[in-house]
Amino acid sequence: MRGFAFVALFNLGAMLAAGPTSACIDIAPIDLLSYADVVIVGRVTKYTLVLDSEARKRHQEFLAHSSGKVRELLGKANSFMTDYARLQIAVEGVLRGTAPHTVTVTWDNTAFSETMPPTSYLIALRSSGSPLPPLRGATATILPDPDPASLSVLRAPCSAAFFFESTSTDADIVRQILNSGSK
Repeated sequence: MRGFAFVALFNLGAMLAAGPTSACIDIAPIDLLSYADVVIVGRVTKYTLVLDSEARKRHQEFLAHSSGKVRELLGKANSFMTDYARLQIAVEGVLRGTAPHTVTVTWDNTAFSETMPPTSYLIALRSSGSPLPPLRGATATILPDPDPASLSVLRAPCSAAFFFESTSTDADIVRQILNSGSK
């Protein structure tokens, strides 16, 4: 039982430690564009955080059986890797694939904010059944798609998402690649 507690504590600590301050790449590698099923330009009209209630329940159960330093260190957790954002996007243009005028997508394993600036974004998306981009760091974690029926923001494990302001240099590079016929 003591071994189980150590493994559980180690895994919980690893889950809580993963966040914006990791050793991951903080830019979206352009070569991953080939993994995008859909690329759109649009505005986020609704932004909802979806909190993993099961992870919170297990966390509370774990803390109930913990004491001292463990409870002190892990008791302050307020986010989990399995939390994600659900975005509703008003599509202004489609650069690859097909998309309706309004699309709901998921964005997992990222640092979340409460709001999104009201601007136009270029967003690369992938379908649940599509191949996953390769790992980009030793600390990468691959989780199942939170909503397999929805498209999700393209993001290789341990790298930034393909989510750029539509007037940014990165968005211009993506447009050039798509216009050239390259994947």
